[in-house]
Amino acid sequence: MKSYLQSLAVVVLACSLQTLSAAEITGKVTLKGTPPAEKPIPVGPTCGPNPKPLTTRFYVTSSDGELGNVFVYIKNPPAGKKHEPPAQAAVLDQQSCEYQPYVMAIMTNQKLTIRNSDTFMHNVNSSSSPNKSHQFNIAQPNKGMESVKTFDKPELPLKLLCNVHNWMFAYVGIFDHPYFAVTDKDGKFKFPADLPAGKYTIVAKHMKAGESTQEVTVAEGDKKTVDFTLSAPAPQ
Repeated sequence: MKSYLQSLAVVVLACSLQTLSAAEITGKVTLKGTPPAEKPIPVGPTCGPNPKPLTTRFYVTSSDGELGNVFVYIKNPPAGKKHEPPAQAAVLDQQSCEYQPYVMAIMTNQKLTIRNSDTFMHNVNSSSSPNKSHQFNIAQPNKGMESVKTFDKPELPLKLLCNVHNWMFAYVGIFDHPYFAVTDKDGKFKFPADLPAGKYTIVAKHMKAGESTQEVTVAEGDKKTVDFTLSAPAPQ
């Protein structure tokens, strides 16, 4: 019994030290300037008898100008650390003639479930990928159909489109480590809280507003805030 308690104490202590030594990085991305107005999309009859009005989704901003749908990731993840993909599959849905979410990120070899929640046909195409193992072209003619895909290489981003509805796009960031995020509607992001101490290059990349890079050094147990500012394009 004494030996068991001693072993348990060692495990608890090791876990506690690991938690204390891990760094945490959070932050937000702000858009400087006024983004162009989103454009209405002429949906047409292929989206059912009463399609909802759609617009482009190039810029998702809060009332204070924080920018959503930004990939934020560590460019030089810690070396020598093995990362297993999450057991839970990520889900990309097709709802009312839109991909949901519009921008998402997963790990290599993590399952991605692509679902059709509409009552009409969609066709999911990734043939523009430079990685042949990431290319596919699948039809989902019926509601509730699902296809499960995995990707063996990093890619930023993998672009998915629908050949039936030419305005439907989704962007999937694929990383071979877990230190990435997509900013929420308030421009916020957070990396997993097990980042070893070190010097890292952090990148914020938006599909329209470009990207920004920062060098960040974190010590053991650091809780660091890293904010980015991207710029809207100048008015035409």
